[in-house]
Amino acid sequence: MTDPVMDFAADPWDYLAASEAIDIEHPLVQSIASELRTGDDIAYAHAAFDYVRDQVPHSMDTGDHRVPWRASDVLGQRTGLCYAKSHAYVALLRAGGIQAGLCYQESSGVLHGLTAALVDDRWVRLDPRGNKPGVDVEFSASEDRLAYPGDPIYPTVYAAPPDAVLEGLKAMPEPTGLPALRP
Repeated sequence: MTDPVMDFAADPWDYLAASEAIDIEHPLVQSIASELRTGDDIAYAHAAFDYVRDQVPHSMDTGDHRVPWRASDVLGQRTGLCYAKSHAYVALLRAGGIQAGLCYQESSGVLHGLTAALVDDRWVRLDPRGNKPGVDVEFSASEDRLAYPGDPIYPTVYAAPPDAVLEGLKAMPEPTGLPALRP
C-alpha cells in the first residue's frame, strides 16, 4: 500500500511546462503524443503509459549501457533507466495536456524514479519502468501502481528532475544504479 500524501514542489501550471529533461516541444515527443492521443484523458494517459512501459525497455533489464536522460532521447533511443522513462512518460502526458510530475522512492537502497499524473481529477503515482519477472506494473486512473509497492515513497512531486538526479544521470557512464542520489 502506498502513502497517499503528495507534496507539490511547484505551481500547478509547472506540471504542464517543458524543462531541460522534459522537452515536450521536441518533434518526436509531439509526434508520438499525436499518434497516441485518441479518446479521453484516461485513454491517452493509459496509451502513453503502455507505450513507455512496453516500447522503451529499462536499460538495466537489457544490458544497454546508454544513459539517455532527456525525454526525446529516451523515446528516440528506446532505452532508459527508471528516471529517464519517467521523464519520457511525463513529457508525453504534458504534450497531451495532462498535468504530470516526477517522484521517487527508495528501493533496496537505490533511488527509483516514478511519475505522478493528474488523471480523472485525482493524482496517482504510476511506474512505467517496464515489466520483468517479479515486476508487473499496470496503468490505473484511480490508484497508485508501482513496481515496488512496499518500498518507501518520498512525498514530493517535482515539475522537473531535482538537480542531484539530473546531474547524476548526465554523469553516468553506464546504468549501474544511483544509490547516492536523493531528491
